[in-house]
Formats: sequence, structure tokens, C-alpha cells
Amino acid sequence: NIKMIVSYDGSGFHGWQTQKNLRTIQETIERALCKLLGEPTSICASGRTDAGVHAMGQVFNFRCGQFMPLDAVFRALNAGLPGDIRVMDAEEVDQGFHARRMSKSKLYVYIIDTSEAPSPFLRRYALHEGRALDLDAMQQAAAEIQGRHDFISFMASGSSIRTTTREVYVSRVFRQGTRLYYMIEGSGFLRYMVRNIVGTLLLVGRGRMGAHEVPGIIAGRDRSLAGPTVGPQGLYLLKVRY
Repeated sequence: NIKMIVSYDGSGFHGWQTQKNLRTIQETIERALCKLLGEPTSICASGRTDAGVHAMGQVFNFRCGQFMPLDAVFRALNAGLPGDIRVMDAEEVDQGFHARRMSKSKLYVYIIDTSEAPSPFLRRYALHEGRALDLDAMQQAAAEIQGRHDFISFMASGSSIRTTTREVYVSRVFRQGTRLYYMIEGSGFLRYMVRNIVGTLLLVGRGRMGAHEVPGIIAGRDRSLAGPTVGPQGLYLLKVRY
């Protein structure tokens, strides 16, 4: 049972999960593993990322029916992958390890570029917001997200899951130069949850919504109360904790 940490530029993929006739991260890795190992190989990730979302610390595991030195698998797999996917670490783990079921939390960051003019080199890696934003208000609003809540107001419509309650351990906004970073760590996330929270924080930063309104949005359990869904290009899965 082999556990791997993988980084990828999500710009050229239709998300993680395999989809017919579309380029996905899962399908690309499985195809490379099949070629390397000489047998069909299924991988299990800590969770799915959507089209255009990036990762620095996605985790997956797979079972290998033959012995191969781990460092050889690591090097050969990277040699067989395209340049926008790279395995960063590999280790053999207990047979009971399952990348999705055993994860305790996931850490994401969303990057907002506040430069006056958008850089063509950042268009796939940050959301451009050229207007001034009230950082203090956004920080107050982000703090309201922290805790255990029903986050259905921040979930994409059409999702079918058993429970919409999640616990957020970290929710904060900070600035470095012309960029704002929103860090969020939680027990799990609903579809588009982070992107919908960022859309809400931007409304607060623009002065179109007050930070004090966020608890009411959560309590209202109504998607229409929250902000719009921002683009995927600024979102990164940084780390999965076990």
C-alpha cells in the first residue's frame, strides 16, 4: 500500500476525478502507473479538486501487487507524468491506510491579487481584484466562519450528501504586498464551499456586506444569502492531515 503526495497545476485539467474523454488528474496518474507497473491501477485520493484548482499537497494511495523499490517507483512515475503533475513524496504505509477515509483535516489557501493592473502571468494562479478592499472587515468576517456550523449556505446547488455540517479550525485573511491570502482548514468541505466563502469575503471587503452579517448567512441555511462563487484559479490544496 503506497501513499504519495502530489502537486499539480490544475489549469489544464477538468478536475481530479476521471471523466470520459476529458483530461483529469486521476486518469493521468492512473495511466502512468499502469504503464509503469504493467497492470491497471486505481488510486484513492483524499478528496476531489475541481477544474482549475491547484494542489501542493494532495494525497493518494494505491495498492501494488508486485515488489518494486519505492525510490524507483517515485522516479519512474515522475518521468512518465506530464510537467504539470509531480509526485513530491512516497512511502509504504499500513494496509489499512485509506487516503480519503483517514484524513483528519484539509488546509486550503485562496490567493487574491490586488494589483492595479492584472498580470498575464498570474491569470491562472490568482484572482485579480483591482479595487481597494477593507482588510480589517474581511478578517472579522473570516473569523465568523471558524467553528462547527451547518455550511449549506456556502454549498453549490445540486449536491447530494448526508450532512452539511463541518468544523472549520482556521479561517483567516492576511496581506503580503499586493496579494491577499485566505487560509482555511477544516474537517471537510462542501462543493464550492471555499470559493463561495471567498465570494462572500469579497463582498465584505468591497463594503457591500457587513462582517456582522456572516452569522446570519450561516444561520439562514440559504445559498442566495451568501456571495458569488469565485473562480477556481486562486484556490490551492496545501496539505492533508492524518
